[in-house]
Amino acid sequence: MTLRSTLDFLLYDWLGAEGLTARERFADHSRETFDAVLDTCERIAREKYAPFNRTVDTEEPHFDGEKVILPQATYEARKAYAESGLLSAAQDYDIGGMQLPYAVEAAANSFFAVASISIGSNLLTSGNANLLMAHGTALQKEVFALNEFNGRWSGTMCLSEPQAGSSLSDVATRAVPDGTDFESDPLGPRYRLTGNKMWISSGDHELTENIVHLVLAKIPGPDGKLVPGTKGISLFIVPKKLVDTKGQLTGVRNDVALAGLNHKLGWRGTTNTLLNFGEGRFPVDGKPGAVGYLVGQPGKGLACMFHMMNEARIGIGMAATMLGLAGYYASLDYAKNRPQGRPVQGPKDGAAAVIKDAAQPQVRIIEHADVKRMLLAQKSYGEGALALNLFCAKLVDEQHTGDAASADEARLLLEVLTPIAKSWPSEFCLEANSLAIQIHGGYGYTRDFPVEQYWRDNRLNMIHEGTHGIQAMDLLGRKVLMEGGRGLQLLAGRINATIERATQVPALAAHANALGAALQQVGAATKAAWATGQPAEALANAVPYMQAFGHTVLAWAWLDLALATLAGDSALAQPASVGRMGAMRYFFHYELPKIGAWLQVVSTRDATCADLPEDAF
Repeated sequence: MTLRSTLDFLLYDWLGAEGLTARERFADHSRETFDAVLDTCERIAREKYAPFNRTVDTEEPHFDGEKVILPQATYEARKAYAESGLLSAAQDYDIGGMQLPYAVEAAANSFFAVASISIGSNLLTSGNANLLMAHGTALQKEVFALNEFNGRWSGTMCLSEPQAGSSLSDVATRAVPDGTDFESDPLGPRYRLTGNKMWISSGDHELTENIVHLVLAKIPGPDGKLVPGTKGISLFIVPKKLVDTKGQLTGVRNDVALAGLNHKLGWRGTTNTLLNFGEGRFPVDGKPGAVGYLVGQPGKGLACMFHMMNEARIGIGMAATMLGLAGYYASLDYAKNRPQGRPVQGPKDGAAAVIKDAAQPQVRIIEHADVKRMLLAQKSYGEGALALNLFCAKLVDEQHTGDAASADEARLLLEVLTPIAKSWPSEFCLEANSLAIQIHGGYGYTRDFPVEQYWRDNRLNMIHEGTHGIQAMDLLGRKVLMEGGRGLQLLAGRINATIERATQVPALAAHANALGAALQQVGAATKAAWATGQPAEALANAVPYMQAFGHTVLAWAWLDLALATLAGDSALAQPASVGRMGAMRYFFHYELPKIGAWLQVVSTRDATCADLPEDAF
């Protein structure tokens, strides 16, 4: 089963994406136009991305003292992607967009992620521009966002700092007004920034004529000192090269300097940088500080940045998913072609040992039950995660084009599901990559096969865009409690609706009952975790809670996929249908039972980890 056939099933047979064309925003589209977009992206990914995945891994970006050097393949891939129009796929026609549903855009981007995540799909550029469309002024949208959407410029987000990491309250980058008339600049209130940012993906390169950095920095209080915590954190547009109000380069380099390149375990084809703002290497008008333009209101930078961060988190979940599927496809191909071992036979003549007849020809390893187990695990993780990510993408469409009630439901469901959509694939599709290596045996950890690179690339995603632990605390500490727990109740309602339908299908009734029991366990554990009202006790086991919660959500997705499968192929005449049902059964038999152990420590507020003194380690 190919990625394309999986996407077709998920988009059309399960999510009913074709029905979105009945909405005014998407009325010009049809399945034919959606398919044409998928065809184009699949072709570009096959021709410009996949053949160079190993190239960009081995020919890492390097700095020659003046500029960052990348393989020519990266330039060609980026150019083809920009020319496809996918950077502005979901945007309005009047700014050059295609007004595609986000679900279709997400599906189209999956081809690039599975072909070469290291070359990438320009996730941050689109996210940067989308943030500016939501929070920027009319001129900021016209000058910066539109030039990112059309491919002239690229974008980043600059949050982390060497001393702060994920702790945004400890951001020390400083922004001060640029003169007494700083509010008169047509591009926005003009500030001067000084500070350092780290782990900035695509922070410096020559792929585009300019780079638009979105930078979090603190505005000093009335006493001139930085305010502790998140108060005073504001968001600024800091272009690498200064531009005029028509979007033309002025020829002046902004005081943003490359301090060094980070050399990562994976995603080696993506430039990752340390940037210095206002160090004086490129002074503007002879004054200290990098020029930045305020986005939104002073002190409200985090609220603006979360628009981009949440989008990036779902994007990272999709990246992790596609790496998991890339490993699955590679190990499936290997298992179908690698001969090794012979069939197991029963004992003979009263012997207790299992017998293998050496005179028999070797079998392909896909014929061994344990190899099938590992393939089914990968399939259940990867295709289940893809379903979850596309479901979340359709929630975005519902939020933007549905009626008021459905839009509000979609917003709240997205709030609850975003930590899962980011973190569950980054953990379990990484496990899928580990199983892909195992299927390859000793070849798996050599560079003769691609699966070791998929594992290295995927290992970064448990850290990218908010670590695993941060997402878990966000889920248990905020998302399931927000608005009186209404988001959790909405999700439970959706799950129960699937359970009710599945109980009417004999082949699915037992699985429906198992999911119902799991949902009850999650609800009880949520209450038990917060029984004392002490955050430290509740959150001590946030990661096991997220694992159990995620497994329950994925079991729901698989049960719903099974219903759609049987609705279209009740006799299971197609191999793809048989495979999908097999992956569903695998998940319910092998994976869902794990939640009991995870939720046990959550429900008892087990303090084994939290209470162990430092010197005991």
